[in-house]
Amino acid sequence: MRSVPTTSLDLTDPAVAADPYPFFAEERAQHPVAWHEGTGRWLTFAHASVGAVQRDRRLGRLWTDKEPASYLEPFNLLHRNQMMENEPPEHTRLRRPVASAFSRGHVERLRPRVREIAAGLLAEVGHDDFDVVGAYAEPLPVLVIAELLGVPRSHVDDLRDWSQAIVRMYEVAPSAEVVDDAVQASVDFASLVRDLVAVRRRVPADDLVTDLAATDLSDDEVVAAVVLLLNAGHEASVNVFGNGLVAMLRRGLRPGADVAACVEEMLRFDSALQLFERTATEPVEIGSGAQAVVVEPGQRIAALLGAANRDPAVFEQPDEFRVDRERNPHLAFGVGVHFCLGAPLARMELAESLAVLFERLPGLSLAGEPESRGTFVLRGFRRVPVAAR
Repeated sequence: MRSVPTTSLDLTDPAVAADPYPFFAEERAQHPVAWHEGTGRWLTFAHASVGAVQRDRRLGRLWTDKEPASYLEPFNLLHRNQMMENEPPEHTRLRRPVASAFSRGHVERLRPRVREIAAGLLAEVGHDDFDVVGAYAEPLPVLVIAELLGVPRSHVDDLRDWSQAIVRMYEVAPSAEVVDDAVQASVDFASLVRDLVAVRRRVPADDLVTDLAATDLSDDEVVAAVVLLLNAGHEASVNVFGNGLVAMLRRGLRPGADVAACVEEMLRFDSALQLFERTATEPVEIGSGAQAVVVEPGQRIAALLGAANRDPAVFEQPDEFRVDRERNPHLAFGVGVHFCLGAPLARMELAESLAVLFERLPGLSLAGEPESRGTFVLRGFRRVPVAAR
C-alpha cells in the first residue's frame, strides 16, 4: 500500500497564528495535501488542491452538533439551520430567499449610504490618533448589514459582541470560556432576532427580516439566516480591512487608481478566513500523479485558503503586496455552490471604506504596533492604532 503524505503542522501554535505563511510555504513545497494525524483530517496547501476541495460536490458541508449537545444546543441550532452548513437541495432552499438582497443591483443602490456611514465615522474621530479597527472597520459593516436587515441601530454594539463570541468557536481548540461565551451569545442573538421577526410580521418594513418572515422558512431557519448574515457580513469585512490596511501601511503603500484591484489584493494577501472544512460523502481523489490522495467517505478535509492565496504556481511574487496586481484568482470568497453570498456587498464596502479613508486622511500611518487577535481560523487584528495627520 502506498504511504500517504503527512504533516504535523500545529495550527494552534502562536507562531503559526502570528504568521502562517512561511509554514504554509514549507508544507506546500513538500505536498499539496497531507494527512494531519493530530486533528484526524486532510490539510490542503496548494491553490489547485484547495480549489478542488471547494468545487467537488462529493465534499460537502455536513453539520454535526457540537458536544455536549444539550449544553451547546443554542449554538448548534444557529448552525444546523444555516445554508453554509447544508448541501443542495437543502442549501438551495435556504439560500434562495436571501440571494436577491445581495444581487449586484441592490448592492450598488447601497453604495452612497456606505460612503455616508464611512464619512460619519471618520468625522467622529477627528484628527487625533485613533484605533482604525474599533472606530471605523468594525462599526461600518455592522451598521450596513443591520440597516439592510432592519435591526435597530441601538443593538449594533450587542451585534459586534455576539458575533465575535460566536465566531471564536470556529478556532481549532476553543477554550471552556470561549464555549460558554458562544452559548450565551447564541441565546441572546437568537432572542433578539425572534423578537424582531415577530414585530415585522405585525408591522412589515422595507428590510430583509420582513422579507424572510414572509417566506416558507421556519422561525429557526430565519433566525439562523439572519445570524449568519450578520456574522459573515461583519467578521470578514473587518478582518480583510484590518489585515490589508496593516500590510499596506507597513510598506508605505496607498491604494492605486483602481481601488477595486487593491481590495482584491487585500483579500488575497492576508486571508481573513484561513480554513474551511468539508467531509467526503464518497471516495474523492485530490491532487494528481504521485502526489494524489484519496479522501475516504466520512473523512474531513480542510481547505487552507491563506495557503492557496500565496501559491507561487498561481501568483507572481505571492509574498509581495501589489496594489495593482492584475491577475488575482484568489479563493478568499470560495468557489462553487458555497461561494460567498455577500461577496458583492463585501467588495463594495471595502472599496468605498478604503477610498473614503484615504480621501479624508491621506497622510495616514501606523501610530504603534497593531494588536493581533491571536486566532488562526479567523485571522485579524483586535486593535490598529493610526495617526491621522
